[in-house]
Order: sequence, then C-alpha cells, then structure tokens
Amino acid sequence: MIAVLATLSAAMAIAAGAFGAHGAGSPQAAEWLRTGGLYQLIHGVAALAIMGVARGPAALLLGGAAIFGLTLYGMALGAPKWLGAITPIGGTLMIAGWLWAAWIYWRG
Repeated sequence: MIAVLATLSAAMAIAAGAFGAHGAGSPQAAEWLRTGGLYQLIHGVAALAIMGVARGPAALLLGGAAIFGLTLYGMALGAPKWLGAITPIGGTLMIAGWLWAAWIYWRG
C-alpha cells in the first residue's frame, strides 16, 4: 500500500507543479503549488526508496507530505488562509519520518 500511495503522491505533485507553472491565479498561489509539489514529490520518492527497510518512517513521510502539500494546494485554490496553520504539522511529520529512518539505519 505504501508503494501505491507513494506513486500517487508523486503523480499529484507533478500535477500541482504543472498547474502552478501554467494555471495559478497569482504568484503566491504558484509558489504554494510549487513548494507543495516539490516536498510531496521528494517524499514520495523517498518513501519508495526506504519502504523495504523502514515502513513506519515511509508512512510518516507520506502522511506529512500529504498534509503539507494538500494544505498549500487548498490555499492556492482559494481555501481560507488559516489552513496554513495546519501546514507545519505536515512538516513536523516529515522531519519525524527522517529522524526515525535515521535511527533505524543507525541501529542497523
């Protein structure tokens, strides 16, 4: 399931980036789409790379990237700006996923 979610996440990231480059209504919206897409793409690929050794961290990377990206995408599409207060939760989950993965790899 992680592989399916990671590949769908990467596809969504590309779509968000493309929309940001060609159809966003404002420079701020384009930046939110670009940032969300970049983080979501990187973490989708990272989850694919580590899922065989570190499933829990891979899931955190995907969950965090989803929260991070989707809140930015929502604001870019007109959702209320308070949604940006939720975005750091996604960032925190991504950081936790990386730290957990580091711990797993450190322990061997």
